Amino acid sequence: MKFVTLPARAAEGGLLAHSLTRPGLNLPKGVRLGSEEVARLRAAGVESVTVAMIDATDVLEDRAAERIARRLAGAGLRAGPAKNGRCDIVADHRGLALFAPETIHALNRIDESITLATLPPYEAVSPGQPVATIKVNPFATPEAVVAAWESFGAVFQLAGFQPHRVALIQTVAPGLKASLLEKTAAATRKRLEALGSALCADARAPHEAEALAREIRHQLHSGADLVLICGAGSTSDRGDVVPAAMVAAGGAVECFGMPVDPGNLLTLGSVGDVVVVGMPGCARSHQLNGFDYVLQRLLSRQKVAREDLAAMGVGGLLRAAPRRVFPCGMRDVPPAAPHKIAALVLAAGQSRRMGANKLVLTLEGKPVIRHVLDAIADSRIATAFVVLGHEAEQVQAALAQTDARFVVNADFDGGLSTSLKAGLAALPPDIDGAMIFLGDMPDIDPALIDRMIEAFDPGRMQAIVVPKREGRRGHPVLWGKGFFPLLLQETQGDTGARHLIGQYADWVAEIEADDDGVLVDLDTPEAFLRRQKSSAPA
Repeated sequence: MKFVTLPARAAEGGLLAHSLTRPGLNLPKGVRLGSEEVARLRAAGVESVTVAMIDATDVLEDRAAERIARRLAGAGLRAGPAKNGRCDIVADHRGLALFAPETIHALNRIDESITLATLPPYEAVSPGQPVATIKVNPFATPEAVVAAWESFGAVFQLAGFQPHRVALIQTVAPGLKASLLEKTAAATRKRLEALGSALCADARAPHEAEALAREIRHQLHSGADLVLICGAGSTSDRGDVVPAAMVAAGGAVECFGMPVDPGNLLTLGSVGDVVVVGMPGCARSHQLNGFDYVLQRLLSRQKVAREDLAAMGVGGLLRAAPRRVFPCGMRDVPPAAPHKIAALVLAAGQSRRMGANKLVLTLEGKPVIRHVLDAIADSRIATAFVVLGHEAEQVQAALAQTDARFVVNADFDGGLSTSLKAGLAALPPDIDGAMIFLGDMPDIDPALIDRMIEAFDPGRMQAIVVPKREGRRGHPVLWGKGFFPLLLQETQGDTGARHLIGQYADWVAEIEADDDGVLVDLDTPEAFLRRQKSSAPA
């Protein structure tokens, strides 16, 4: 493949290197120029264009990305649709992402034209969530490079969570409150149910090695697949009560301590073929800690040995990365404080399915996007930011009489996520959250916007507010500022942030909408005509 600048009349067969937008002409970069496109170029007065000329041995970017994703995706995973040279490998079901980091390094060293980015190994994922993404950077790459990537085979696997019968034993000592035992059982039950397993026993035993050993043997005899022990006091040595009880029950201690903080004081052992885990004290709460990493592996039937725990140290400083549990700053928002919410309206898309810029089409006497801004103006939203891109001047002109602030996304053809990131980067630091609107949804109710703001309360873990209509989630979505780092880091292409809503389900508050406005967007001429007819006088 080579880039050349040619007279427009001689550019047929090439891929347009840069988007061309002017009155009467809208050609996105990467489009193959046929006779019709060349004629449009010449009619618009374009005398020369820069194009990529593809060699016979080259593979176009989408095809190359899709081929590689299909080859690298193993059991439980699949290749998503390829677009703009990017193809995600996504999960078919819940489980742990398994792969060898050294293999990823080797793939990324093959050729600079293709890159591979992944989640951390052993990351828990939900159905539809990307585990990795392949990006072909130029418009095409040589067949030999694609074949080299494919030769690695199925690099990624997904280990699904398997149902287990889990017994929890808590030791008791004088002064230990019953409420703490109940809290521990509730947190443990929630962890297990989220991973598809059940708490089959919630037992108590004195905080003594022999008494605890008897209870361990009893739970094994009762059919437990996994035994968890939460001691009345922290384990401080291999000779302490919990490890000593594992040995007294006829088992062994594999490892005392793990390089994850919080979670250092975990004990890993076994009795016969059944794993026994001494839980760290921090596992009494819902906060993510080293015990969660061990539990996820055990419930997906992954072997966990001393060397596996030792390898968790890199990335194991969880208390310095609160976003993994409580996204950045989330605990710092006072529950009773009035929340300042900004609107972020995504209006940079190219309206390819409509065939014309849908945002400036007239609906009920005003542009489609004006309906969205008017709804925002009638609500408790503090300020509105509109992200422009395709035909920016026309969209801005349609909002000339509003108080909206404008942000230009120069990379708008990179997908919705680029507009989201550009908008978030422009928000002032004093806001508490951002409500993300799509510019082609004219029927959003201002009253619904206010109800969503009223429900927003990060202090009570209600930091993602989603409208819902008859079981279907819609738009807009309100995100607390603590999630902004995740939105900036983990959204790509046109996928948006839906996977984060599933991943952080504990933080989601759903608000039932009174009508279908949260579901109705105007992507196609048919949708626009239906909406026009619905508002026409009888």
